[in-house]
Amino acid sequence: MIDTRTTTPYAAFLLRVSMGLLFLAHGALLKLGTFGITGTMGYFGSLGYPPFFGAIVIAAEIGAGIALILGVGVRAVSLLALPIMIGATLQHLPNGWVFSARGGGWEFPAFWTVLLLVQAGLGAGAFALDLGRLTGRRSVEAAA
Repeated sequence: MIDTRTTTPYAAFLLRVSMGLLFLAHGALLKLGTFGITGTMGYFGSLGYPPFFGAIVIAAEIGAGIALILGVGVRAVSLLALPIMIGATLQHLPNGWVFSARGGGWEFPAFWTVLLLVQAGLGAGAFALDLGRLTGRRSVEAAA
Protein backbone atom coordinates (compact mmCIF):
# COMPACT_ATOMS: atom_id res chain seq x y z
CA MET A 1 0.00 0.00 0.00
CA ILE A 2 1.27 3.48 -0.84
CA ASP A 3 1.38 5.81 2.15
CA THR A 4 0.07 9.04 0.64
CA ARG A 5 0.17 10.88 3.97
CA THR A 6 3.91 10.75 4.61
CA THR A 7 6.58 10.08 2.00
CA THR A 8 4.75 9.81 -1.33
CA PRO A 9 4.03 13.55 -1.74
CA TYR A 10 7.69 14.33 -1.08
CA ALA A 11 8.89 11.61 -3.45
CA ALA A 12 6.61 13.04 -6.17
CA PHE A 13 7.99 16.51 -5.40
CA LEU A 14 11.59 15.28 -5.71
CA LEU A 15 10.85 13.53 -9.01
CA ARG A 16 8.98 16.58 -10.33
CA VAL A 17 11.73 19.09 -9.50
CA SER A 18 14.49 16.78 -10.77
CA MET A 19 12.81 16.37 -14.13
CA GLY A 20 12.02 20.08 -14.26
CA LEU A 21 15.68 20.93 -13.76
CA LEU A 22 16.69 18.42 -16.45
CA PHE A 23 14.21 19.92 -18.91
CA LEU A 24 15.59 23.39 -18.19
CA ALA A 25 19.15 22.13 -18.59
CA HIS A 26 18.34 20.53 -21.94
CA GLY A 27 16.09 23.29 -23.28
CA ALA A 28 17.70 26.46 -21.96
CA LEU A 29 21.33 25.58 -21.31
CA LEU A 30 22.06 23.01 -24.01
CA LYS A 31 19.75 23.78 -26.91
CA LEU A 32 19.31 27.52 -26.45
CA GLY A 33 22.53 28.49 -24.66
CA THR A 34 25.03 26.20 -26.37
CA PHE A 35 23.61 25.56 -29.84
CA GLY A 36 21.20 28.49 -30.14
CA ILE A 37 17.87 28.41 -31.90
CA THR A 38 19.49 28.37 -35.34
CA GLY A 39 21.85 25.54 -34.43
CA THR A 40 19.11 23.46 -32.85
CA MET A 41 16.81 24.01 -35.82
CA GLY A 42 19.65 23.07 -38.15
CA TYR A 43 20.29 19.88 -36.18
CA PHE A 44 16.63 18.88 -36.35
CA GLY A 45 16.71 19.59 -40.09
CA SER A 46 19.82 17.41 -40.49
CA LEU A 47 17.89 14.55 -38.89
CA GLY A 48 15.12 14.87 -41.46
CA TYR A 49 12.63 16.71 -39.25
CA PRO A 50 11.19 20.10 -40.11
CA PRO A 51 13.70 22.57 -38.64
CA PHE A 52 11.00 24.49 -36.75
CA PHE A 53 10.58 21.37 -34.56
CA GLY A 54 13.85 22.44 -32.92
CA ALA A 55 12.32 25.73 -31.79
CA ILE A 56 9.17 23.94 -30.61
CA VAL A 57 11.22 21.48 -28.56
CA ILE A 58 13.23 24.32 -26.98
CA ALA A 59 10.04 26.10 -25.94
CA ALA A 60 8.39 22.89 -24.77
CA GLU A 61 11.39 21.80 -22.67
CA ILE A 62 11.74 25.20 -21.02
CA GLY A 63 7.98 25.44 -20.41
CA ALA A 64 7.78 21.90 -19.06
CA GLY A 65 10.79 22.54 -16.82
CA ILE A 66 9.27 25.64 -15.28
CA ALA A 67 5.83 24.04 -14.87
CA LEU A 68 7.27 20.92 -13.23
CA ILE A 69 9.46 22.89 -10.83
CA LEU A 70 6.51 25.06 -9.79
CA GLY A 71 4.10 22.14 -9.73
CA VAL A 72 1.65 23.63 -12.22
CA GLY A 73 -0.42 21.22 -14.33
CA VAL A 74 2.01 18.41 -13.55
CA ARG A 75 -0.08 15.51 -14.86
CA ALA A 76 -0.86 17.29 -18.14
CA VAL A 77 2.70 18.61 -18.57
CA SER A 78 4.14 15.14 -17.95
CA LEU A 79 1.87 13.62 -20.59
CA LEU A 80 2.44 16.45 -23.07
CA ALA A 81 6.23 16.04 -22.75
CA LEU A 82 6.02 12.34 -23.67
CA PRO A 83 6.23 12.88 -27.47
CA ILE A 84 9.52 14.76 -27.02
CA MET A 85 11.06 11.94 -25.01
CA ILE A 86 9.63 9.20 -27.22
CA GLY A 87 11.06 11.06 -30.23
CA ALA A 88 14.45 11.34 -28.51
CA THR A 89 14.37 7.63 -27.67
CA LEU A 90 13.58 6.68 -31.26
CA GLN A 91 16.27 9.03 -32.55
CA HIS A 92 18.91 7.44 -30.29
CA LEU A 93 17.72 3.85 -30.76
CA PRO A 94 20.09 3.05 -33.69
CA ASN A 95 23.07 4.19 -31.57
CA GLY A 96 22.61 1.28 -29.19
CA TRP A 97 22.91 1.17 -25.44
CA VAL A 98 24.90 3.65 -23.29
CA PHE A 99 24.25 7.33 -23.70
CA SER A 100 27.98 8.09 -23.72
CA ALA A 101 28.37 6.16 -26.99
CA ARG A 102 28.87 8.07 -30.23
CA GLY A 103 25.56 9.77 -30.99
CA GLY A 104 24.19 8.87 -27.54
CA GLY A 105 22.34 5.72 -26.56
CA TRP A 106 18.66 5.22 -26.05
CA GLU A 107 18.51 4.31 -22.33
CA PHE A 108 18.46 7.87 -20.93
CA PRO A 109 15.52 9.17 -22.98
CA ALA A 110 13.71 5.83 -22.53
CA PHE A 111 14.09 6.06 -18.75
CA TRP A 112 13.00 9.71 -18.81
CA THR A 113 9.88 8.62 -20.74
CA VAL A 114 9.03 6.14 -17.98
CA LEU A 115 9.64 8.80 -15.32
CA LEU A 116 7.17 11.13 -17.04
CA LEU A 117 4.54 8.37 -16.91
CA VAL A 118 5.25 7.81 -13.22
CA GLN A 119 4.95 11.54 -12.54
CA ALA A 120 1.66 11.70 -14.42
CA GLY A 121 0.38 8.89 -12.23
CA LEU A 122 1.62 10.39 -8.96
CA GLY A 123 0.57 13.96 -9.60
CA ALA A 124 2.35 17.05 -8.31
CA GLY A 125 3.07 15.97 -4.77
CA ALA A 126 4.21 18.34 -2.04
CA PHE A 127 4.91 22.05 -2.46
CA ALA A 128 2.99 22.37 -5.75
CA LEU A 129 1.61 25.72 -6.80
CA ASP A 130 -2.18 25.43 -6.61
CA LEU A 131 -3.53 27.74 -9.32
CA GLY A 132 -7.11 26.85 -8.36
CA ARG A 133 -6.61 28.23 -4.86
CA LEU A 134 -4.82 31.33 -6.19
CA THR A 135 -7.67 32.11 -8.59
CA GLY A 136 -10.37 31.43 -6.00
CA ARG A 137 -11.49 28.15 -7.58
CA ARG A 138 -11.35 24.85 -5.79
CA SER A 139 -8.41 22.74 -6.97
CA VAL A 140 -8.85 19.29 -8.50
CA GLU A 141 -6.82 17.65 -5.73
CA ALA A 142 -8.82 19.42 -3.01
CA ALA A 143 -12.04 18.15 -4.57
CA ALA A 144 -10.79 14.56 -4.54
